[in-house]
Amino acid sequence: MGSLYIIAAILIWSSQAVFIRVIHLDIGFIIFFSAFVSVVVTGVLSVLYGWRKTVPGGKGILYLLLLGPVSLLNVLSFFYAYRHTTVSNAVLTHYIAPVIVAFLAPVFLKEKLTGKVVFAIALSSVGLWIMTDGTRGALFNYLKSPTGNAAGIFAGLFSGLMYAVITILFRAFSQNSRPLAMCFFQNLAICAILLPFTLPFPACIMLNMKWLLPMGLLNSVIAPLLYYRGISSVQANRAAVLGYFEPVGAIALGVAFLGEFPAAKSVLGGILILAAGYLTLRAE
Repeated sequence: MGSLYIIAAILIWSSQAVFIRVIHLDIGFIIFFSAFVSVVVTGVLSVLYGWRKTVPGGKGILYLLLLGPVSLLNVLSFFYAYRHTTVSNAVLTHYIAPVIVAFLAPVFLKEKLTGKVVFAIALSSVGLWIMTDGTRGALFNYLKSPTGNAAGIFAGLFSGLMYAVITILFRAFSQNSRPLAMCFFQNLAICAILLPFTLPFPACIMLNMKWLLPMGLLNSVIAPLLYYRGISSVQANRAAVLGYFEPVGAIALGVAFLGEFPAAKSVLGGILILAAGYLTLRAE
């Protein structure tokens, strides 16, 4: 059941590509406003459900605040990779995260690395490679011309590392913290970091409000709560494998809302990723 929560959250997060396309504002402000919506909503919910029952005591709050900067580094470096290298380079380097998690989880979380998880990671990686046309436009181009896409590729690798770290932290903190508290303090830290860089607010904010509010509710409230609920009962390396559903969901939403139909290779790669997800569900 936990894997289904994670898949639902990841499919919601895959809608970010659509929102970014229709919201005509700076990426930093979009992230800030989405986090601000989450702080308001989860703060109200925490009060309604009993603040003392939701918020951890002592150093627990400091640990949860750590989620904010790590998550922000993950998102910003991924977007930087998108802008400074090809989509193939950005996606392939970012999704090195499950491989990193597979090696970190046994060390920091004492989770066993099973053969089924290794096979699921390999199958998903092949699917993603096919989907992004990796044989023609990914890391080989960098090896031929290292000066062209170096910044974007290293940003993608860094975002993959941060994705792996945040997955480990989510798994560790979910054992002793409630989803509402994790969501609230993570986004509170993001707002505090980004606020100086977003002032003054853009004049066209109201014109984009019909997209900003849904994005904030979906991507910074509902999806994180589902993910935190799921990862409390799912091993980190399995959760990382399920992260491969995000590009599949992004393609599906691109067809539905943007009229962008995938090529045959994208369909084939998506089938392999779905197969890996099915194996992960069966293993659970």
